[in-house]
Amino acid sequence: MIRCGGTSDTKPATDEIQAIADQVKSQLEEKVNKKYPTFKATEYKSQVVAGINYFIKVQVEDDDFVHIRVYRALPHENKALALSNYQTNKTKQDELTYF
Repeated sequence: MIRCGGTSDTKPATDEIQAIADQVKSQLEEKVNKKYPTFKATEYKSQVVAGINYFIKVQVEDDDFVHIRVYRALPHENKALALSNYQTNKTKQDELTYF
């Protein structure tokens, strides 16, 4: 269950979540000035705001993960997905939290 304002429980990443991560990968690479040959979404949380925030844990190397926050505007706004924030140097065990 998603409650407005709070984040959902952590769930395994789906094909849709992988597609969202893939769409903002270049934005992240530009910000950190690094290319990620691996970019595999492993889990996520979502938060309903005026649109949806997705908090996605992405595996970029064997035990190197990044957490990304992606904002999806409401459909009628017709805006592209936006990388809102990110955290690097995460591990598989690091919990996805609001950032």
